[in-house]
Amino acid sequence: MADTAFYCSLSHEGILAVRGPDASKFLQGQVTCNLNYLGASYSSLGARCTPKGRMQSSFRIVNVEDGYLLAMTSELLAAQLTDLQKYAVFSKSKLTDESAAWVRFGLSGGDAVLHELGLMLAHEPGSLVQADGRLALRLHDGRAELWAPAAQREPLQQQLSQQLPQAPLNAWLLAQVRAGIGQVTGPTRELFIPQMINLQALDGVSFKKGCYTGQEIVARMQYLGKLKRRLYRLSLAGGEVPAPGTELFSPVHGSSVGEVVLAAQAEQGCELLAVLQQDASEDGRIHLGASDGPTLNLLDLPYTLDSNRETQR
Repeated sequence: MADTAFYCSLSHEGILAVRGPDASKFLQGQVTCNLNYLGASYSSLGARCTPKGRMQSSFRIVNVEDGYLLAMTSELLAAQLTDLQKYAVFSKSKLTDESAAWVRFGLSGGDAVLHELGLMLAHEPGSLVQADGRLALRLHDGRAELWAPAAQREPLQQQLSQQLPQAPLNAWLLAQVRAGIGQVTGPTRELFIPQMINLQALDGVSFKKGCYTGQEIVARMQYLGKLKRRLYRLSLAGGEVPAPGTELFSPVHGSSVGEVVLAAQAEQGCELLAVLQQDASEDGRIHLGASDGPTLNLLDLPYTLDSNRETQR
């Protein structure tokens, strides 16, 4: 179903809101993306890192009238809120968990419904449109997200159901895997730097914005070219869907050579994204969970890495 038209509830993620006069200035020093690129018509992927460049969270961020909304895995939200509040104490910014205030739907092939709602969303990745308190944003593979005040849940779901079949969350996650869009979850918190999940290839890292927490490490990895682990897409024939953080093994090394980032059930077995050492990917003999575990097969990603383009942002 990942390649067909459908809608589903994005209930696995929450919304962290940063509002107030200093919201932009405060967040600019905290996240990898450049908030100067955001506005009423553009959203972005991004991450928040430790001083050592390891991602504490990844998110989709949108600019609203008095601040920003960051959609991230729900299990990360409380810790990120608590930690960010420590740095915001001298800033005119208010940080809150607004998960209950919003309803979010993922749409595949749902542009006609958006048009009916007055949301004429452009096809360019990252495009954002807002109307009547609702907003829609375009993902890199053409899918879209619809965000609205929680009170609109039932009428919106009824309208969506009239034109699109409802799908389980797995269909959305499978499409995300096939789009090559990695995401930090609880088990993978502080495991990866942004380039390990190819975030810089998806416009989620700016190398021109100046300082932010972890920026020195992230920039050094980009310009010195010493990254030995990055995101790959793989398939597994049969078996249960592996959880994020599950280790991968290869005869190339006696120890783990990577970790699962995101996985979903597919038509045959499952597909997953994993951060993997380059020499193990070149060897091709990759196993899940143990050196004699199930065999994984490498698949193509729908984009290429281009360091020259990536550093222009």
